Amino acid sequence: MSTSKKILLVDDNPLVLEMMGRALNKEGFYCMKAISADAATEILKQERPDIILSDYHMPDVDGFAFRQNLIAIPEYKDIPFMFLTSEEDNDLMLKGINLEAVDYILKDTPLPVVVSKINNFLSTVREQHERTLKELSVAAMALNLHSVPQKLPVISGFEVDFWHRSYQNYPGGDFIDFITIDERYTFIVLGDVMGKKWGAWYFSFGFLSYIRAAVRICISEGNFSTKNILQKINDVVYHDPVVNDVLSSLSLGMLDAMESTITYSGAGDLPLLYYNSADNNLQQIGSSGMLLGMLQDGDFDEVTFKLNAGDRLFMFTDGIIDFEGAAGKKTDYNTFTEAVTPYLNRPFTEFKRSAFLQEKTVDHIDDCSLIHLQKTT
Repeated sequence: MSTSKKILLVDDNPLVLEMMGRALNKEGFYCMKAISADAATEILKQERPDIILSDYHMPDVDGFAFRQNLIAIPEYKDIPFMFLTSEEDNDLMLKGINLEAVDYILKDTPLPVVVSKINNFLSTVREQHERTLKELSVAAMALNLHSVPQKLPVISGFEVDFWHRSYQNYPGGDFIDFITIDERYTFIVLGDVMGKKWGAWYFSFGFLSYIRAAVRICISEGNFSTKNILQKINDVVYHDPVVNDVLSSLSLGMLDAMESTITYSGAGDLPLLYYNSADNNLQQIGSSGMLLGMLQDGDFDEVTFKLNAGDRLFMFTDGIIDFEGAAGKKTDYNTFTEAVTPYLNRPFTEFKRSAFLQEKTVDHIDDCSLIHLQKTT
């Protein structure tokens, strides 16, 4: 199944839904079907289609009202929208175009033509994104901007590595950094800008800048508390008009190589996965902090734990544990735990080549980022 051809069909006629759904499925689309605008809205809370094809005339909430509702919601307003109608009425068509609909399709249009119209539009959108991506990449290279590290830190007694794939090869909202203070202290940063799809890449640089600055300032003041550093980052984000409505998760770990300890604080992130080699035990280590910028007081906490030889730590974003099947998107922490378990006593490079991560490479539905830390001696 190709997630680049995901369509939401909305029509109060079950026969139309079934016929168009079958035809589009045969052409490689993943079709979600809604019998009403309200049902479509519920689907949108769980799934983001590449395009919406909706009937004009529906009871309760018609196609126009449905489109107006979507335009008013930032998360939905940019999803391409086509109207489906049984009437060739120029006034209706003009009304639809004025609602930023990209096209209209008559219900008696031959299905091959319908498929061709949708495919052509999605191809055009993708070409535009690719051109924009190239322009952004050139600009980022000129400014030496990166949202993932270009090299790994060298830390005595530890091995650090990461695995990252962006959504459909577009720069995404996940960001990774390793901030080396000195031979003793290294900060490990993993974040995920929420809700901006490929445009989140732009905001990830802003968050990284704040994080790097906050870490350096706090350390220069002798403040090594990850929860205090996280609060300082949150303060800046909360009061910045550019990014204060762009929420982001963050996992922040401070590795003390001398004491072989990790101090960790999180902002709306996923629990870390910690492997105790002596006990052969995997456990989750979570935090209670809010997403960056959500509240002025993020209510962050911190936990410190010791790493012994063979112990491992995994940090990851939700793309690693999100999966898409016939029933739609699901989040499954246990599937990742089961996938990594056979590799706990093997080099991380082997897990990077595992079937689990290779499948993520082929058919992932979000940016995927995974940081691995191991105490080697």
